[in-house]
This record gives sequence, structure tokens and C-alpha cells, in this order.
Amino acid sequence: MDAGPSATVQSATSARSAQRDEFEVNKLRKRLRRQVGQAIADFAMIENGDRVMVCLSGGKDSYGLLDILLSLKHHAPLSFELIAVNLDQKQPGFPADVLPNYLESRGVPFRIAEQDTYSVVKRVIPEGGTMCSLCSRLRRGVLYRVAGELGATKIALGHHRDDILATFFLNLFFGAKLKTMPPKLVSDDGRHVVIRPLAYVRERDLARYAQAMAFPIIPCNLCGSQENLQRRQVAELLREWDKRYPGRVETIFRALGNVVPTHLLDRALNDFAAIHPPGVPVQSGDLAFDEDPCSEGTSNLQIALAERD
Repeated sequence: MDAGPSATVQSATSARSAQRDEFEVNKLRKRLRRQVGQAIADFAMIENGDRVMVCLSGGKDSYGLLDILLSLKHHAPLSFELIAVNLDQKQPGFPADVLPNYLESRGVPFRIAEQDTYSVVKRVIPEGGTMCSLCSRLRRGVLYRVAGELGATKIALGHHRDDILATFFLNLFFGAKLKTMPPKLVSDDGRHVVIRPLAYVRERDLARYAQAMAFPIIPCNLCGSQENLQRRQVAELLREWDKRYPGRVETIFRALGNVVPTHLLDRALNDFAAIHPPGVPVQSGDLAFDEDPCSEGTSNLQIALAERD
């Protein structure tokens, strides 16, 4: 029986929708590759001959990191190795076969490190307490040990732009420090270099990519249910700013790479007692008297012209 014109129209509409979806996914993939490639170049994260240990938790961020690095590995002008490492923390109900099956299907060499940090955290942290700090510290120690065993020259973590911003505000609001997650740093034990190739990538783009790629996400049952974490509250604040004041979050992120240390109050950075007028113009100018960047008043150019005249 002929399906009729209605079925034909429906089929054509479905085909167009599928093409549109594929186009959007490809566009997203290209943007993520560009952003990760730019971050790697800007901060010299990966060098020729590196053996990069990619920490894979089973969440959307680490899946996205591995997938993008695999793609860049085939197109990068330098040669480097990738090895995925997952820490099985012995959480009850953890699907231990998911990651090995996925990694084997992608042809990625991997190591599953097993250590019962779950019981340690549950025993040490009181009911209702914040578990992330201790859990992170225990994980870090295991991953550093595994990196040494594997001969990894870099440890790649899946922290993204939103994590970097949230950490900045957590330090600002609760730690009284101007500090965040750097894209590249030396590990606590002084033996490894830790990199964050997703430094320029937005979390919502990683979420979209994970859905499009159908990554087999494994939820964290240890801390994922802690709704009142300060980090979660700060993340919500950033999302609200992004919605109400477009461009504000972008500006804050750019500010983290545009620091003027001489115009802060840290006496370890500036020897204020040694400051005296040199008697000649200072190359950087008197930035302390720059006008409010949001003001509509007299500009620096207008002032300079007035002084010249």
C-alpha cells in the first residue's frame, strides 16, 4: 500500500532535521577543538614526545577532554601519547565495566587504579559534611602515584572555564585570595606537570557535546548529591549573571589573564617602602588614575590631547 504524500513529507522533514542536527554537532566539535588547541598553544601544555595521562572519571567533562585530545592527536604538528586512567573508588554500585568497554572500543590504552577512598571519606567526614576536599586530596595522591608508574610527563584534568571562574570566586568570597585554577602547574609533590586543556571551554558546550556523542556517563554518588556545596552556589551565581548580563562572565574570565600586580595590595608582590618618584615618565603610565571603564566621562585620549595643547 502506498504510504502517500504525507509519509513522504514526514520523511523529508526528518532527513532535514537530522542534517541540521549533524551540522550543529560538527560546528560544536570544531569550536571545542579550536578552543582546546588554543589553550594548549597559549600555555605550552603539550610538547613533542609527551606521554599525557588523561584522568577519566566517567563524567561529561573528562569524556569530552579525552575525545578532543584523541582528535587533536591525529592532526597536531607534534607527536604525543595518550593513556586514560580511571580511579575506581569502590563506590557502591559503581559500574566497573563501563569505562573499560568504552576505552577498548575507542582503542585507547588505559589503566584502572583501584583504591577504596569511598570508605575513607565516609568514615572521616561527618554525615552532611562536605566531602569534596578530602575526596579530591585522596584521588590526587593516587593519580600522582599512577602517573609515576606510567612514566607520564603530563597529567590532564577535565576542569573547564566555569570551574576556573567558580574557583576564583570561591577563593575571593571565602578564602580572601585572588587565586584560581591555573591552566598549567607543577603538582603538589613537585614531580609532575598538571594541565587543564579545557580552560577555554564552557561547561554548557561540554554538556551538549556529551549528549550528542552519547558518552556513557557515570554519576558520582559520593558527592553528587550534596546540593548545598559553596561551589554549586557560585556556579548558579555565574549562570544567573550570564543570563541577566550577557558578556559579564566573559569579561571576568578575560580579566584573569590581564592582571596588573603593581596595582594590588599584596606586599609580597610589591615593595611599597621602596617606591619613590624616578623623575621620568613611567612606561606603563599611572594606571591607578585610569577612568572607570564603565564611565562615559572624559577618555584618556581626550586628556592626553588637552595636556598636549
